[in-house]
Amino acid sequence: MGQKVSPIGFRVGIFEGWQSRWYASKQEFSDLLIEDWKIRDYVRKNYAKAGIPRVEIERTRDEVKVMLMTARPGVIIGRKGTEVEKLQEDLQNLTGRRINIKIIELQRPDIDAQLIAEDVSQQLERRASFRRAMKRTAEQVMEAGAKGIKIHLGG
Repeated sequence: MGQKVSPIGFRVGIFEGWQSRWYASKQEFSDLLIEDWKIRDYVRKNYAKAGIPRVEIERTRDEVKVMLMTARPGVIIGRKGTEVEKLQEDLQNLTGRRINIKIIELQRPDIDAQLIAEDVSQQLERRASFRRAMKRTAEQVMEAGAKGIKIHLGG
């Protein structure tokens, strides 16, 4: 077996940007890192149906800017923006800091790898045939304009 490399860590700084953009001293770093993890965990658990493949966090001295890349922004925004206000309030209670939420709609959600993987896993949870789920998904992605797709399923 060869050495395994994290696909995200391998690409950060070259093809992909950082998911968190802030600087902290050694004393604050671990607390802020855990805070970032709590924010991402909360958003992914409570808004799983919104199709959020990426949560970016930027910190300034007085506020935390949370950027949610989403396939379905309407689920997060809610009627008249009530859901966003609730999310902002919940995250402020979770972190104890002022939160600024920015929602970014994905231009091509049918090509995003994270959303494709979640779609296949949801099909398997609904007890669909794994071969049919993989073939159908690969076909849909290629028709959407992807250059290629590889689905690795195990377990």
